Amino acid sequence: MKHVLALDQGTTSSRAILFDRAGQAVAVAQREFRQIFPQPGWVEHDANEIWASQSAVARELMEKVLPAPVGADGRATKSIADEMCVAITNQRETTVLWERATGQPVANAIVWQDRRTAPRCDELRLQGKAGLIQKKTGLVIDAYFSATKLQWLLDHVPGARARAERGELAFGTVDSWLIWNLTGGKVHATDASNASRTMLFNLHTLQWDDELLRLFNIPRSVLPQVVSSSGVLGHTDANVLGAALPIAGVAGDQQAATFGQACFAPGMAKNTYGTGCFMLMNTGTAAVPSRNKLLTTVGWQGPAGPRRTAYCLEGGVFMAGATIQWLRDGLQMIQSAPEVEAIANLVPDTGDVYLVPAFAGLGAPDWDGYARGTLLGMTRGTTRAHIARAALEAIALQVADVFDAMARDSGIALKELRVDGGACSNNLLMQMQADFLGVPVVRPKVTETTALGAAYLAGLATGLWQDAAEISSQWQVDRRFEPQLGAAQRRAKLARWRQAVERSKAWADN
Repeated sequence: MKHVLALDQGTTSSRAILFDRAGQAVAVAQREFRQIFPQPGWVEHDANEIWASQSAVARELMEKVLPAPVGADGRATKSIADEMCVAITNQRETTVLWERATGQPVANAIVWQDRRTAPRCDELRLQGKAGLIQKKTGLVIDAYFSATKLQWLLDHVPGARARAERGELAFGTVDSWLIWNLTGGKVHATDASNASRTMLFNLHTLQWDDELLRLFNIPRSVLPQVVSSSGVLGHTDANVLGAALPIAGVAGDQQAATFGQACFAPGMAKNTYGTGCFMLMNTGTAAVPSRNKLLTTVGWQGPAGPRRTAYCLEGGVFMAGATIQWLRDGLQMIQSAPEVEAIANLVPDTGDVYLVPAFAGLGAPDWDGYARGTLLGMTRGTTRAHIARAALEAIALQVADVFDAMARDSGIALKELRVDGGACSNNLLMQMQADFLGVPVVRPKVTETTALGAAYLAGLATGLWQDAAEISSQWQVDRRFEPQLGAAQRRAKLARWRQAVERSKAWADN
């Protein structure tokens, strides 16, 4: 293999990136798709739109690299596609249920941000199931994960449960949905990193767990096969992309970004600034249980042996880049996301204004599905610059909460944080992040680490790269942000932030 076609299916857009052996992106295509909000707290996607946008950008790149089937001399020509494999990385936890016979979804996909199953999660906690679920899955009980979403679909889509029990329906997170469509319905699979986000997968046996399936009333017949994150699981249908390409790497977006950041040694951590923020720390082959409301998750499976598993601790912040989108689309304070840095720089501080962007509840380490967005401390002197700066600070302060919990869980004093994702190009935000963490923040030259990580997993399976050392040698620093805030100022800032967070909690709890 000489190239990897990485399909990066995100929460708001689908992208395709072609990577070469140097780990460089040589072609990129991207397409946004609709966000559906049927009622407060609900977030949906049309799974057909996900597939249409993802297949369109994939075909766009394939058309650039596929020559005519015969050359001027009448002989068959060789193309990049003859030496190409496919990698998939995806928004996690988002739940799709479709008909096996037709490949058509039976309802809109329920997105990871959706809160409709928060009452079901309350019931489980009251039933004393939190310890069982954390011990088996490494997860806290929350509507974020797939199990209650799938249960909701089976209970609320007319006829779905009976059809599922007859084996007529298939469930999957977005990776499974893409694999099904890419292979023309021949392969129903997910990788271990995505399976570990469903609340149905046992971290220790690395299998779907029968006790959890009974708890959520999920028939086993709807579940995909769990495969390694690095390894050929099937081939694309030639009618889909114009060639039968091996699908050789699959990982959830945050695990893929951790791999793309070359966080291969225990204790190495990264944070991705996308729609949300997600910090992962490699804990090696040990599934470290959290005492501070973080998640224990599969990082990836393979490539050093088909069942060798790397685990991570993870803390997720639901609203990061989405907070800036809210300034743009909701408040119409800015015309485009990049403007926020210049506007925030118009003031030296927030004037004691704090924004807690709990629009979809709070993730780690608070886990309050009933918290709601809160703007505190405004006076007549407050301007849009103060609010813009408070929005950036809110992203960095949420990450600081997770960073602190991760250090306490792991017993490791993290010496730096590697960063990626769209918002890491915001220098003011990255400086805030270093200030609030008290350690350097390191931005790599290649910030497309989510797609790159999936590409690396696929390339290791097909011989494009030989080992982790070769991948590590490709990782290069773009800029290092050193903390400039004194320790006393940092403590005061974090304490004030925690006051604001407490004010946002339980607002929507009826």
